[in-house]
Amino acid sequence: MYVKENVLNVLNQLSVWLSFQLSIIFFIGIPITLLIWSIKRRNKAVNKLLSIYWKVSLLFFISLFLLIGKFNYALLITNISLILITISVWFWNDINDELREYDLSYSLTTTTKVWRWSITFVSLNFLIQSLKNFTCVSFINSGACEIWLQPSTNFYIIIKNLFNFFFGANFTQPVAKFLGLFALLIYTLGLIQWSMIKLPKNGRNSCFSENERN
Repeated sequence: MYVKENVLNVLNQLSVWLSFQLSIIFFIGIPITLLIWSIKRRNKAVNKLLSIYWKVSLLFFISLFLLIGKFNYALLITNISLILITISVWFWNDINDELREYDLSYSLTTTTKVWRWSITFVSLNFLIQSLKNFTCVSFINSGACEIWLQPSTNFYIIIKNLFNFFFGANFTQPVAKFLGLFALLIYTLGLIQWSMIKLPKNGRNSCFSENERN
């Protein structure tokens, strides 16, 4: 019984670690590549989609600061960010219509389509992993939730070194928590403003064609 619990614990840790590694690839690496690619190809639809994606995905990076700061609801914020990211890449009717006009031979849009499905599955997997550790969603500081804090350690080291290099100060977990909560406040206000002003006006139209003409 003890061996079985250890095996399950190791598998759970491996699954959480893999979820974060996939997040780095599909939420950072591939979008950067697609953005550069779309600018080079001058593809307005993909460029607009990636522009929206990066604005929405800021919440994911905010959640990493909250994980570093061991904010109890950090994992909840992470899952909300992944849900918003997934919605943001599928939401826009004009972009969807534009992407459908390209066939499989056009590699940029084909890769973009594959990427959209990939982050959908990665987000779903992340949500499932969170539900397996449900108490961590509202109480990240419990001993059983340590596996969710470990992947943010490397990010913490990078930010700490950069913070010390640019500002000559020590970047601590309380500082990370404060910055994360402050950024979360600004992000929430921006999201509310968009929901009340731009969403009723434009609906599911990203206006990528209009923006290009202006």
